[in-house]
Amino acid sequence: MTRAGRPWWIIGLGTLAIALLLGLGVWQLQRLQWKTALIERVEAGLLAPPVSAPGPNDWAAVSFDTAEYRRVEVQGRYLPGDDILVKAVTARGSGFWVMSPFETLEGWRLFVNRGFVPDDRTSPADRQRPAGEPEVTGLLRLTQPGGAFLRDNDPANGRWFSRDTFAMAGTLGLGDVAPYFIDSDARGDALPIGGLTVVSFPNKHFGYAMTWFGLAAVFAYLLYRATGPGEPHR
Repeated sequence: MTRAGRPWWIIGLGTLAIALLLGLGVWQLQRLQWKTALIERVEAGLLAPPVSAPGPNDWAAVSFDTAEYRRVEVQGRYLPGDDILVKAVTARGSGFWVMSPFETLEGWRLFVNRGFVPDDRTSPADRQRPAGEPEVTGLLRLTQPGGAFLRDNDPANGRWFSRDTFAMAGTLGLGDVAPYFIDSDARGDALPIGGLTVVSFPNKHFGYAMTWFGLAAVFAYLLYRATGPGEPHR
């Protein structure tokens, strides 16, 4: 009795597919570890007292994994000139973030997102800045270069869809600014309305990993059926 031969390329392609699916599953488990650590860091940071906002000597170390959504504080003054309004959709509806240039007591500059104004409340009277040398507290957010999905910032025409601190600084002639901005805390319902930052991190990586591992198991079974012992020829 002889058994039918099996093409070598079926074994090769099947093995490659299984290895790829297993690799994707392992990658999702690694992403799960990263996302879990990120959520723990952010949740702890949201409950912690604010720390001093990073100054120029620390800007190179500011990153998503180390600083995003950290509670910070800074004191100084709002710089003269107009705000930059960045298109936003929030729990309060459609409108704009009010991005204001700010100079610290130490002399370096950054942008403060003072909060949200609706589409019909964008006049300077609706977004008056605090006088004197206020202390600002809020969440550190990294600069958002370029624009939003399918919508590029258009500084020349005053159309902004992301909070790109470097581009905004160039438009206002501010020179060097921090590679982040501060989303200011809530201050009641007075305009601009602060404290509307959405902090949410979907964590579905375990489910994705199980999906890839399950597909690998299915491919392994199909490969076994395709290349394993068959009925003998008589």
